[in-house]
Amino acid sequence: MSTVAEKIAGFGVVPVVVLEDVKDAAPLAKALVEGGLPCAEVTFRTAAAEESIRVMTTEYPDMFVGAGTVLTIEQVDRAVAAGAKFIVSPGFDPEIVDYCLEKEIPVFPGCITPSEVAQAVKRGLKVVKFFPAEQFGGVATIKAMAAPYVGLKFMPTGGVSAKNLESYLSCDKIIACGGSWMVKGDLVKAGKFDEIKTLTEEAVKLAASIRNK
Repeated sequence: MSTVAEKIAGFGVVPVVVLEDVKDAAPLAKALVEGGLPCAEVTFRTAAAEESIRVMTTEYPDMFVGAGTVLTIEQVDRAVAAGAKFIVSPGFDPEIVDYCLEKEIPVFPGCITPSEVAQAVKRGLKVVKFFPAEQFGGVATIKAMAAPYVGLKFMPTGGVSAKNLESYLSCDKIIACGGSWMVKGDLVKAGKFDEIKTLTEEAVKLAASIRNK
């Protein structure tokens, strides 16, 4: 695995963050760092995403921030310029994947079928996103797809929560899970960063307990 994938594997859980307002970026980053999870996938679904990545990576330079829901090459460039260390796309877009590989930008495209996985393997990718995980069969589907592609690992996102985290992280084909339960939009909007910090601490402990079994 690449250094980036190894770092993500070390976290076990990657908070998937949707920020509507740039003012929330710094306090959210602080809550994640103090909660023991200095990592985030900031989704490019909002107008605040680009500047939020810039704020988080500037004010917390040790934080490992990536851009999610990246749909165009232009977004790749903007995200990386803002400080994103990796790119995540919801589906397998050959144009985006090839561009990232050419520029040596770590990329994790979404793959939910053997055909998409085959395209990823063909390009030398070692880790792919699996999204939306729960809706497409969760761990059972990942295990079935991983069988013929022995060197590939998965990062499931979508429907992953504290309740089902153990079933995912117990699978040796999964390096980490993306989740938003510790960074829910309503908590961010309400400025409940202490609660986010507590939920983050709980997520870190839970991931560690599963991995250490």
